[in-house]
Amino acid sequence: MTEYKLPDVWQWEDENDHLSGNRPTAGSRMEQTLPVGDAPFQIYSLGTPNGIKVAIMMEELKALGVEGADYDLFKINIGAGDQFGSDFVAINPNSKIPAMVDKSQTPQINIFESGSILLYLAEKFGQLIPADIHGRTETLNWLFWQIGAGPYVGGGFGHFFSSAPEKMKYPIDRFTMETKRQLDLLDQTLAKRPYIAGDTYTIADIAIWSWYGRLVLGESYEGSAEFLDVASYTHLMEWAERLNARPGVQNGLNAEYRPIKDEAEED
Repeated sequence: MTEYKLPDVWQWEDENDHLSGNRPTAGSRMEQTLPVGDAPFQIYSLGTPNGIKVAIMMEELKALGVEGADYDLFKINIGAGDQFGSDFVAINPNSKIPAMVDKSQTPQINIFESGSILLYLAEKFGQLIPADIHGRTETLNWLFWQIGAGPYVGGGFGHFFSSAPEKMKYPIDRFTMETKRQLDLLDQTLAKRPYIAGDTYTIADIAIWSWYGRLVLGESYEGSAEFLDVASYTHLMEWAERLNARPGVQNGLNAEYRPIKDEAEED
């Protein structure tokens, strides 16, 4: 292996023009008109670990009988660069899914980052977050834990285990160790209580299940469940399977993502 020599000033070498290619700059790359449905909430997302959080949250709210939680769900194809279109960037300048618009407010409210969306909906409808300060704080502790910890699993372990062009021992070892530490933390926590933040199901469970529940159920990164020995985390496995059986979770996973453009435009 050729030793990498750090330059004095980093320069971007992969200057390709493909819309979905990573670049060291932010902002829109093309004009875009996103469709807008009739429901109060317009969600622009994809079925990724971060994306499914919002669909699951909406379906859990509907299962609770919450009025005003209707939504239109549109697919942002990140492989085609939809996240860099002008309309999407106007909602989320960071060009990441999911993004949501609350049309029931005047003027409308744009919300981005999955944790922010979950918290916004929980507070708006007074659901899936405890009202008492102790329960609310513990829920937020774990919600923000997931937001900070998730990139080690996705961008770290998942990338080097599954997506990197070659297998490299050092980064795989480094991020596997951290991922297993996080799995052990969740397993120890769930040995003491039925849900992540305590005795009740909250947005912390939705956020963490979407990443870690799916991971231990073998739905992320082919071969990773065996590699990580997820069966050894018995309390985490039980929780993941229990949440997987919830109608709201299944309805969120099976929600239909409508296209943002017709087939003729895509061709």
